[in-house]
Amino acid sequence: MKKNMWMISILAFFIAGYSIIQYFLFDAQQAGFVQLKRMFNATLNSMWYIMLYIHILFSVFALVIGPFTLSSKIREKNVQRHRRWGTIYIVSILFGGVAGLYLAYYAIGGWLAQLGFAILSISWLITVCLALTKIKQRNIQEHQKWMLRNYALTFAAVTLRIWLPLFTVVFGFDHFETSYAIIAWLCWVPNLVVMEWFIQRNRRCKALHNVY
Repeated sequence: MKKNMWMISILAFFIAGYSIIQYFLFDAQQAGFVQLKRMFNATLNSMWYIMLYIHILFSVFALVIGPFTLSSKIREKNVQRHRRWGTIYIVSILFGGVAGLYLAYYAIGGWLAQLGFAILSISWLITVCLALTKIKQRNIQEHQKWMLRNYALTFAAVTLRIWLPLFTVVFGFDHFETSYAIIAWLCWVPNLVVMEWFIQRNRRCKALHNVY
């Protein structure tokens, strides 16, 4: 798991850095995502841009902070720092999730893409609320499980950008809307399935350890 977390962290930092440079250091209107929206004749009003900035900024915070909040070593070394980072992470999800839900309505790819991104945003918000509820109940194990599930959804920002060029190369730009509708689900559903498998495997391993 440690090796996987290193890889996850590297990819998360790369995408976060790329997003900051593209949208905040350069002109966001020249960003590839915005250009795609214009190519498909999407109406981009001022509220859409505001929500885009909010979604990107807070999603970047969540993407970068997430691996540190999940690290048991960092948590055990300084609990207060873990709580501070956890608070920032949760607030970031709340802002990023609400903005993402708004942006989902304008997704390229029709209702299938809109539904995929909408469910992603709703699941993002629900899982972080459940994680917060569990820690308030002092149920640390369940809190950790919900945080893992939540970060699997946060990592959709990375997997989306992996699937996007692959689909474009394989299926071509002529079928982009169809590809994007599929990616709207593919960017997060497998993440959640893999994370759930990891959680259940870890639970079984602990149960066996207690028996023997």
